[in-house]
Amino acid sequence: MSQDPWLQNYDATCRLAQEIAENIQERNRQQRTGGNPAKINMTLRASLQKLKQNIAQLKESLLRASSSRRVMQAEADRRQNLIDDLLTREKQLNATFKGDISEPEPARSTLMAGNAGASGGGAANPWLINETEETRGLTFGEIKQQQQRIIEAQDAGLDALAAVISRQKIMGQEIGNELDEHNEIIDDLAHLVDKTDDRIRNETRRVKLVETKSASCGMLVVIVLLLIAIVVVAAWPV
Repeated sequence: MSQDPWLQNYDATCRLAQEIAENIQERNRQQRTGGNPAKINMTLRASLQKLKQNIAQLKESLLRASSSRRVMQAEADRRQNLIDDLLTREKQLNATFKGDISEPEPARSTLMAGNAGASGGGAANPWLINETEETRGLTFGEIKQQQQRIIEAQDAGLDALAAVISRQKIMGQEIGNELDEHNEIIDDLAHLVDKTDDRIRNETRRVKLVETKSASCGMLVVIVLLLIAIVVVAAWPV
């Protein structure tokens, strides 16, 4: 048989209350460690408003069911006690969120122990956290210390990752600087090649000019020698 819709909504509201309590603890941790809790504060305000609406819906639904005799008086009284517990928890969460009181340490049974199932006549564990093998047998203080060690290990891992990323960034900057230097060297080489090419072309033109002048001078010498030979022959006595 499927669970009563009212009890399903109650379980969902209990999970929402637990989520709010955990987010408040995370917000407080960020405040202690110098983080920025603005985003989680926005989420908390919306969640607290949703919690208030859910409790109001539970009250209204219970009132209708009780008026129409769909639930027996004993069950109606039990459900009213559950709603009263939720209202008390809502007030505590609102006060804790606003900083009026510190979040009290709940009993281990509240955090870890499950009550009888709602369908069996008893209320479900209001904060719906099942105990794991890692926490079984530990006191609440020891559980908090274990959670703190996990958080510290995660923070250390994030710090190490940040250091690796920082080193990679520095290496990338150094590689970029070397590429800039290599580009400058290549530009200088290209400029030298252009200058050398211009000089080679100039020298080639000069060689051709010298060759042309040398050919002209050779012809002139031959002509002068021929003239001298003609004069000598003409002047020679027969």
